[in-house]
Amino acid sequence: MSTSTEEPPSQPPVEWDQSSSDGEEPSPSRSPSQSFDRDRHVAYLEMMYQMLPSDYQSQEINRLTLAYFAISGLDILGALDRVDKDAVASWVLSFQAHPGDKDQLNNGLFYGFQGSRSSQFLSDSDGVLINNLSHLASTYCALAILKIVGYNLSNVDSKSLLTSMRNLQQPDGSLLPIHIGAETDLRFIYCAAAICFMLEDWSGMDKEKAKEYIIKCQSYDGGFGMVPGSESHGGGTYCAVASLRLMGFMEDDLLSTSRASSIINLPLLLEWCLQRQAADGGFQGRPNKPSDTCYAFWVGAVSRILGGYKLIDGKALREFLITCQSKYGGFGKFPGEWPDLYHSYYGYTAFSILEEPGLNSLSFELGITDVAAFGI
Repeated sequence: MSTSTEEPPSQPPVEWDQSSSDGEEPSPSRSPSQSFDRDRHVAYLEMMYQMLPSDYQSQEINRLTLAYFAISGLDILGALDRVDKDAVASWVLSFQAHPGDKDQLNNGLFYGFQGSRSSQFLSDSDGVLINNLSHLASTYCALAILKIVGYNLSNVDSKSLLTSMRNLQQPDGSLLPIHIGAETDLRFIYCAAAICFMLEDWSGMDKEKAKEYIIKCQSYDGGFGMVPGSESHGGGTYCAVASLRLMGFMEDDLLSTSRASSIINLPLLLEWCLQRQAADGGFQGRPNKPSDTCYAFWVGAVSRILGGYKLIDGKALREFLITCQSKYGGFGKFPGEWPDLYHSYYGYTAFSILEEPGLNSLSFELGITDVAAFGI
């Protein structure tokens, strides 16, 4: 993972045991171990931090997001000492777009963070970017990384970021992810809510409008679709519930409180979440879909926020996740598949939710460790 302006900071090479010397093509088959193989996961993320495989070339535009998976993953594994924190902070900060002057804050552009060097354009003679492709998801990842490495977010140009971010919010409460236009759905309400929460400043969005949009996304079956009227989805449900929690519209652990009312249909939502645990122990994102590593976080985190995780079969879930653990480190989407950064990261978060010994505890709403989120 490139973590300086052009090249990653110098690190000693990672020793990697392929566990095979017969010259045959290595198998992506699951790890023979029935335990969480922390050391191999650390080695896997170290390699991803230093240099991404060629298969990730098509994801270059999302380099900040990939960096988030690698660096936050190492933090969850208790191996943050493997990264150069100062170099990481400097690299991340280099992706923020800045206006030429304060009069440009309402010109319709978003002065957040851009996802990679390929989304940055040459500057004019005044040092102002000719084009600005700042994105809400990249901005969330950038701020999360900065919190993880201990950077003081008061040093970020939050005024430009939040003032311009408000321009992305639509009349129905949803937000565009980028000023040039794109789909609007719950993912970007979540990104905006997490950004405001981390910066401790809610001037960047209208929370009431966002809340009303989220409520409209709850489906007849209790889950949340990405947009009003769409099919319930594990990722959309997480974005809805975590956003409401971050914005202060939901209490933590609602099921243990004496309050009977909620702005959403809580019993139906919990039932929908519980129904997503399949016979193999894993979680599916939608009915009649196969279990997938990442939904152990998306749906599992919702259950933890609601206070219903004790109703989950944790033993069965753990056994499913172990079948998705690669013998090379990391997790695949399904049992026996090659690992990838996305599913590996959400495998680590799922094991943190399961309170795997040796892993740092997670802020379910922010998707980073409690230490990074709150200093605890």
